[in-house]
Amino acid sequence: MRRNPFDDIEELLDRLSRQVEEGMTAGGLQVPGSVPVDVADTNEEYVVTADLPGYETDDIDLTLSEGTLRLEANRTDEDTHAERRYLRRERTKTSASRRIRLPEPVDEAAVAAGFENGVLTVRLPKVSSGEDSRQIDIE
Repeated sequence: MRRNPFDDIEELLDRLSRQVEEGMTAGGLQVPGSVPVDVADTNEEYVVTADLPGYETDDIDLTLSEGTLRLEANRTDEDTHAERRYLRRERTKTSASRRIRLPEPVDEAAVAAGFENGVLTVRLPKVSSGEDSRQIDIE
């Protein structure tokens, strides 16, 4: 008996649908070049935690403008061994970014950020204030 070719397509679509559902229930699908983040609301402040392994503090740019936290990270190629012949090369110049819209205004003057062991933590205290842009220093 001959196999129906549409069965293969239906099986493929079912598998794709399961993968999308699993990605959504696990916290969302990761977009290449996007930084995975957690945003917690502690009633007094928002705490944004982002994974940036392999980056240094100087590689990260954080700004807050009009209720949106913008995170950009750029790492340059570390090829100090040009004579090496790579069998596999995946760690090259990398850029990552993320924009997080905050649901309520925050006290921009009191925003603090820290970076330890590849994890960036930004604390954004809630208050009603102006909408000016401010550069955030990372400690």
